[in-house]
Amino acid sequence: MRKIYIAVVLTLLLLQGYAQQIPVLSQYMFNGLVINPAYSGSKDFMSATLMVRKQWAGFNGSPSTQNASIHGPLRKKKVGLGLMISNDNIGITNQTDVYASYAYHLPLQRGKLSFGLQGGVSYFKSVFSELNYWDANDPIYLQQSLTNLQPNFGAGAYYYQEKMYAGFSIPQLISYDSIQPVNFYKETVHHQARHYYLNAGYIFEVNREFIVRPSFLVKYVLHAPVQYDLNLNLLLSNIFWVGASYRSSDAIVAIFEYQVNRKLRIGYSFDYTLTRIRNYSSGSHEIMIGYDFGYNILRMKTPRYF
Repeated sequence: MRKIYIAVVLTLLLLQGYAQQIPVLSQYMFNGLVINPAYSGSKDFMSATLMVRKQWAGFNGSPSTQNASIHGPLRKKKVGLGLMISNDNIGITNQTDVYASYAYHLPLQRGKLSFGLQGGVSYFKSVFSELNYWDANDPIYLQQSLTNLQPNFGAGAYYYQEKMYAGFSIPQLISYDSIQPVNFYKETVHHQARHYYLNAGYIFEVNREFIVRPSFLVKYVLHAPVQYDLNLNLLLSNIFWVGASYRSSDAIVAIFEYQVNRKLRIGYSFDYTLTRIRNYSSGSHEIMIGYDFGYNILRMKTPRYF
C-alpha cells in the first residue's frame, strides 16, 4: 500500500509541474542530442542511438523511458539534421515526444560553434482509472483519462573541437506552467515546464591506449533544486569506456560501453539511488545501442570521443 501511495505522490508532482519532467538518462554524454539540438551533425557521419531505461526497478509506478534518435551532417558539413522520438511513463502518466532538429555549424579558428533549433510535439495521457484515490468527489477523477497535445520548440548552442566541448540549451522554450515567466497556460493537469542545461567536457590523452574524459552537466527548472552531474569516463584501447557519475542528491552511476566495431557500440549504466527510494528499489538500469554509418565512418583515423 505504501508503494502505491508513493507512486501516486510522484505522479501528482509530475502533473503539477513541480518536478523535472524531461526524462533522466545517465548515458547522455554519449549522445548529446538528447539535451541539445545544436549537437545535430557535429560528427562527420550519421549516428543512430537507442536508449532504454528502467528507473527505480521494483518500485511501483517508477519511470521507464525509451529514446531513439538519429542525426548527421549534410554533405557540406555546415548543416546538421536530427530526429528524436521519446516515450516516458511514470505512474499513470505517459508522455511521447517527437522532435526534429536543425543545426548550423560555424567554423572558427579552433573548433566549431553550432547553433541549433528543434521543434515538435509532446503527447500526454493520464489514466485516472488506475489510481487509488481517497477524494471521490474531486471532479478531476470523474473522467477515466485525460490527454493533451502540446507543441513546442527549443534552442541551443554547442562549441566543440577535437578534445573539448561545451553547450547550453533550452530544449523546450514554451512553458505550459502558469507559475513560470513567459508561459502559454492551458487549463490542464499536464504542466510542461521550461528546462535549462549547461554542460562541458575535456579529453586528456595520457597515451594512445588510455583516454580520460571528465565532464559535467547542470540542470535547472524553476521551483525545483538545481541538479548537477559530475562524470569521469576512461577509454581503454579505443574499445572500452568505463566511468562513473555523481548526480546531486540522487544517485551514483556506473557506466560501461563497448565498441564492438567501427560502427556498432553497446552501453550499460546502473544507478545506485542515494535517496530513501533505495529502500524500495534495486536501482536503475539503462541500455544503449549506437550505430554510426555514412560516407566517412570507415575513413576516420581517430575516434570521436563525444
